[in-house]
Amino acid sequence: MELKNAVAVVSGANRGLGRHLAAQLVERGAKVYGAARRPEAVDVPGVIPLRLDVTDEASIQEAARVASDATLLINNAGISTGATLMGGDVAEVRRDMETNFFGPLAATRAFAPVIEGNGGGAVLNVLSALSWFHPAGLGSYAASKAAAWALSDATREELAPRGITVSALHVGYMDTDMAAGVPADQKVAAADVAAQALSGIETGLPEILADETSRYVKQTLSGAPQPNAG
Repeated sequence: MELKNAVAVVSGANRGLGRHLAAQLVERGAKVYGAARRPEAVDVPGVIPLRLDVTDEASIQEAARVASDATLLINNAGISTGATLMGGDVAEVRRDMETNFFGPLAATRAFAPVIEGNGGGAVLNVLSALSWFHPAGLGSYAASKAAAWALSDATREELAPRGITVSALHVGYMDTDMAAGVPADQKVAAADVAAQALSGIETGLPEILADETSRYVKQTLSGAPQPNAG
């Protein structure tokens, strides 16, 4: 997909990776709607603030109505409650799923007809190496990202006949607020991840592996599950 003159909607554009994606899209010549629950927090030069709460169906539908010229949807907004699947608060598990799975699903369903009507385009889902690696301590988040990986694969097949490509971005630790407690030498720069993601969209990559962690974890999928310790 050619990004120059594309019309992009980037959720979670007020900070972190979303902010870098929005800024770099502008640099590449795209028109960009920077979507956030609080649009006033989107202050990237050249970006049009757009109200979007991915857990609110009415908000999603209104965003699709406003951004009626969209040709690219980037489902970047996400959370990590830190809940475990056995001991965590079920409400927190549901919150991870609502934001990280049902949110991108609802946004894709709302924007697919828009993108198709504008001649086709692309969807990018921002996932994680934890789509494939599921540590107990991050069980809720990992489950939501695994579900979003399945979402990416299934919608890729479903939307292809409508002229819409679907890419999934996987990354380990990234230098954003979500990984604030991780040592700096274990994190990749968000600007670098954004650049890789946009290049992947341009070349139509179905999966974009943005760092060594995601590449390593993907390679281990063919291995046998490890037995429980103890």
